[in-house]
Formats: sequence, structure tokens, C-alpha cells
Amino acid sequence: MARSKQQSRPKGRSGNPAKAAGLQRGGQRKATARDWIGGARLRTLTLGVVPVVLGTAVAFVDSGEPGDFGDYLAKDGHLAIALLALAVALFLQIGVNYSNDYSDGVRGTDEYRVGPARLTGAGIAKPRTVLTVALTFFGLAAVAGVVIVVLTGLWWILLIGAAAIVAAWFYTGGKRPYGYNALGEVFVFVFFGLVAVLGTQYTQIQQVTTSGWAAAVAAGFFACAVLMVNNIRDIDEDRAAGKRTLAVVLGRSVARTLYGLFLMLPYVVLLWFVLLYFRTGLTYFSLLLALPALVIGVSTRKPRELITALQLSSFASLAYGVVLGITLAVQP
Repeated sequence: MARSKQQSRPKGRSGNPAKAAGLQRGGQRKATARDWIGGARLRTLTLGVVPVVLGTAVAFVDSGEPGDFGDYLAKDGHLAIALLALAVALFLQIGVNYSNDYSDGVRGTDEYRVGPARLTGAGIAKPRTVLTVALTFFGLAAVAGVVIVVLTGLWWILLIGAAAIVAAWFYTGGKRPYGYNALGEVFVFVFFGLVAVLGTQYTQIQQVTTSGWAAAVAAGFFACAVLMVNNIRDIDEDRAAGKRTLAVVLGRSVARTLYGLFLMLPYVVLLWFVLLYFRTGLTYFSLLLALPALVIGVSTRKPRELITALQLSSFASLAYGVVLGITLAVQP
């Protein structure tokens, strides 16, 4: 039975959850470079790479411009815009990861973790320092976004960028974080799927196409799959901490089924591209990563194996995005 927070904190323990967790996990050691790199959660960065790759690829095939993909990138600053969009996505993702580390740590949520220690929750880095790093990456994302706006003249996109940063912060930050109320998958679907792909396409060719929507939905489902399997791993700990992720609300059995749907739906969406561009069928080879992830994710409760499912899901999304992007780019 899940214990309440009051029951789980003995008398005399520090009132600072992050500090208390740090004392419990091994004292006052300081965070190393490896700890900080771990805090960036590199295996999740595919969620930033894939939508930019797909957004650029669909922008090319729907641009109607003559020449090959290299000619397209060299024209009208498309390469610069694509690289800046990638910077926005990666900086935002890293900022979210450090922000989650900070917010979960100061709330005491990470006190219940059984996996790798977090910077704040383990007490190996000062909460203010972790917060500063998170805000720095949000700031870098904002700077890259402003440069895109300057290059394209699309000033209204500043509003979307600001909304993305605000949404990233309130995922686990603020008094009522929506990530604690079963809305995390909505956030990643919208911002790491729809906004990232369609934003990348629009800033390059000033239009959004049906192929753009298809790619955006596929990227969004992959992002939901990665988040869901991560939360399935943490169901017991999150429930004990009062963190109501979608996995906690639905329960392990339904959450596993939904994870499987999230992971497989991009391959249904892929049919759209195969009907238009036969070579894109090569993207189905990424199932060599997705299917093992599916089997593990729906059949095991072991945290270590669920981490493997998370990693395979992340790599499957990267393989899907890269292969689909390449096959679109080499269309005759």
C-alpha cells in the first residue's frame, strides 16, 4: 500500500526534501560532469531531433522547388533555419529535463525513486544551480527562436515559442503542474510532435501540408510512447509521491496497452508516405527496434528492462525519422 508523505518521513529528518533525499542516498558528494550530463537525459534528445528532420524533409518534398535536397538546403537560408530549429528543439528538451529534475526534487517526488539519482533529489547539486541551468537552456532556445524570426520575418512565431517555454516549465513546475495531472502526453504530442514538425516546415516554406501533418502526428506518437514507458516504470513511486501521471491514473495494464498503441501508430501513419513515395517503405526496418521495445514494454515490470524498452523506443523513433527523412530527400 502506498504510504503518505507524512508517514514516509521520520521525525528529525530534514524539512528540505531534496536535502533529505541527498542525506539518505549517501551524504554530501558534489555533482560531477557525468552527473550533469546524466541530468540532461541524453536518451530523450531524439524527441528533439526527429521532428526537425521530418519537418525539413516534408518541407523539401512539398516545396515544389527544382533541384535536389542539397540545392534546397542551399537556397533561401533553409539549412540555417533547419539548424536553428534543431537548436530550439534540443535546448528546449534539455531545459525540460533539468526543470523536471529541479521541480521533482524540491517537491520531494524523487525521494521515492529507485532508479538513478537526480541532481536535486539526491542532494548532489543545489536546487538553485539546477534551476539556473534549466533557465539557461530555455534562454538558449529562445535566442535560437528569435534568430529564426529575424531570418524569416515571421514575428508571430514568437508567441508559439513563448508558449512552448511556458508549457515546458509548468510541466512539473509551478503550484499545479499539469505533468502531475495526467497531461504529460498531451504536452509532448503537441510540442514535440505538432509544433516542432509543422513549425520547422512552415518556417522554411511558409505553408503546412498534409504530409507535414502526417509527420507531425507520427513524431508526436513516438514522443508519447517514450514518456509513457518511462512513467510505467515509475508507477509505484509516482503513486506514492502523489504524482498522477497518465500511467498512474490508467493503471499498469491499460498504460501498457496505450504504450503499445503509441509506439505502433507511427507505422500506420507511414502508409501515407509509402503510397506517395515508394522508397519510404524502407522506414519499416525501424520496427527491428520498435518491436523488441513493444514486447518488453507490455510484458515486464522490472525497472531495468523498462529502461531498455525506453531506450529502444527512443532509438526506434530516431531510426524512423532519419530513414523517412532520407528516403523523402532522395525522391527523384
